[in-house]
Amino acid sequence: MLAIFLKTLPFFAVIALGYLAGRARFFSAEATAYLTKFVFYFALSAMLFRFSANLSFWEVLDWSLMQAYLLASVAVYLLATLVAVVRRVGVEEAAIEAQCAVLGNVGFLGVPMLVLLLGEAAIGPVMLIVAVDMIFFGSLIVILITGARDGRLAFGILRTVGLGMIRNPMIVSVVLGFSWSAMEWPIPAPVNEFLAILAGAATPGALFAIGASLATKSAERVQVAAWLSFCKLVLHPLAVAFCAMVLFSVDPFTAGVAVAAAALPVAGNVYIMAQHYGVAPQRVSASILISTALSVVTLSLVIGWIAGGLPPV
Repeated sequence: MLAIFLKTLPFFAVIALGYLAGRARFFSAEATAYLTKFVFYFALSAMLFRFSANLSFWEVLDWSLMQAYLLASVAVYLLATLVAVVRRVGVEEAAIEAQCAVLGNVGFLGVPMLVLLLGEAAIGPVMLIVAVDMIFFGSLIVILITGARDGRLAFGILRTVGLGMIRNPMIVSVVLGFSWSAMEWPIPAPVNEFLAILAGAATPGALFAIGASLATKSAERVQVAAWLSFCKLVLHPLAVAFCAMVLFSVDPFTAGVAVAAAALPVAGNVYIMAQHYGVAPQRVSASILISTALSVVTLSLVIGWIAGGLPPV
């Protein structure tokens, strides 16, 4: 366990460095925004495309994994929604809270960390999980909030969802990469080298950006944020473990990668959506801050469990 913790520590140390730079105002909010934009649109997109394009698509396509991950996520999503409804929270806030409970920081933190710690065999499962998160839950939040505000599910919502997907470089990168892989085209060596150089900036850039963005986060309704962090760090990975290893009999390593992805802290994308729609952004920021801090321990435990060998299915 200590060895795994020491391996994950450098990742969180870069996050901490970004946090300290942000708190000291050495790295301003504007600088953080531009660094995040560079990582989001260029470095991370290059990494995602390169990873997915170099895969053997038909070998990594795993419907059992995708179904298990989606079913587990929907179960936790519904639980978080139910708790919000019991608290008499409106549809918009309930949707945002449920998003916190299941949408992890797979892109900025999960992809670089899990691939480096678990090996290249983790690339395929992680890419599939990114696709499920971005396409399904990225669409669901828009549908729920827009539908609640309009009072009905209008055709225009589909247009909004479609444009949102097209404008999301993570979705575009993964879809293009998988399409390239499915066609079984080799990436020309100079292009692959170019992508590798650009992707090399993704890991430190993303981790530093996470930390710097946390420096601007404030807390609101800490008890709710703690509950959502518990959903994300404990209930979500447990649900994924049950669905993947019991209901769908996913192979142990792939199931372990899915559990590790589920154990990631709340994604920064949720805050962006909350801020964009003006729905409980401070509550989301508190959830991100608490879950990220706690994941230093919880994620190390999960990865240690995977690296130590999973029980037979």
